[in-house]
Amino acid sequence: MAEWLIEEGLREHRAVLHQNGTIAAVRVDWLDPLRPGRIAIGRIVNKPAGTRRGLAQLDTGEQLWVDGLPPSVTEGMAVPLRIVRAPLAERGRNKLAAARPARADAPDCPGPSLFDSLRATGLPVRRCRAADGTFTALGWDEVVEQASTGTVGFDGGTLLVCPTPGMTVIDIDGAMPPRALALAAVPAIARAVRQLDLAGAIGIDFPSLADRADRQAVDAALADALQGWPGERTATNGFGFVQLVSRMERPSLAALYQRFPARVAVETLVRRAEALRDPGPLLLSAHPDLRPALCTGFDAALQARTGRPHTWHWDEGLALQAPGAGGAAMSRTDRKCPICGRPRHADHAPFCSPRCRDRDLMRWLDDGYALPGPRAAPDLPEDA
Repeated sequence: MAEWLIEEGLREHRAVLHQNGTIAAVRVDWLDPLRPGRIAIGRIVNKPAGTRRGLAQLDTGEQLWVDGLPPSVTEGMAVPLRIVRAPLAERGRNKLAAARPARADAPDCPGPSLFDSLRATGLPVRRCRAADGTFTALGWDEVVEQASTGTVGFDGGTLLVCPTPGMTVIDIDGAMPPRALALAAVPAIARAVRQLDLAGAIGIDFPSLADRADRQAVDAALADALQGWPGERTATNGFGFVQLVSRMERPSLAALYQRFPARVAVETLVRRAEALRDPGPLLLSAHPDLRPALCTGFDAALQARTGRPHTWHWDEGLALQAPGAGGAAMSRTDRKCPICGRPRHADHAPFCSPRCRDRDLMRWLDDGYALPGPRAAPDLPEDA
């Protein structure tokens, strides 16, 4: 049976839908106070005459768009509002949160947490810790890399997931014939839609398919792969373009991770620190560009969660984005990677990364670890 697993990190709550040993869907919450379901009093600061749409401002200073305002509501009035969509940070602009009027007697409410919203789905929800290794075993790091880079591989090709202000575009690339490539991409598209939490307008750019039968085959495969997904879609046109549409309540994982790579790297580093079981103070190695992503009180909060002190080592040689995700966390008693000398990572011990692990393997295959000695004598025939 499918169940939601949730890790409640320092500044990120992350959840995966565990089904048949794989990650079927993903949800991430960065604990923004402007979350769907929150009810708060907002003062209308702008409402054009003859419209039911206006701009409101909360007591805390945040602004949000409001739809469905009664004609009797005018500028300056305080109105209880229910947030229906979180703010969206897009490239080139920040889209305000969206709200609608709430009941006049509705009390202020912070909105459901990720745990509570998952419980409302009717599926079981189980809390996990980073130290349990459950998310890592299911492939969480791969999901983070796909969301951060927008690149999703499949047998025969690659998807490129690009969030834009108008829609999320999924491009398909590969060397197979158009029909075969399109059909091979469909399962990967369905997984990406759920694992990257894509919603709103989604455009899929399949290879051009001139034959109507080919387009119908792609439509049928897409309908089957997206069964149960709460949205609508168009038919594939002659240029191979399909549009999916569903209700959007929050930014997708791809939009969030590609827009704020430093924040993603910090959350990944914190998760690695919390996953370490070895005793002793922590050494956090990271790229210097991560410093602005550390909020006020971050160090004290991290020490309170891990129960041990930590120090920072800023290294410009470390990558900012996946797969390194900005740095590494280790106990100060741990040894370093035998290939590059950087802190080893628990997931790739005794190395720091898959890259160094593969370099070590290649050395073995190329006799790179052979010891010098006298040349071996050739084998002699048994009757010699």
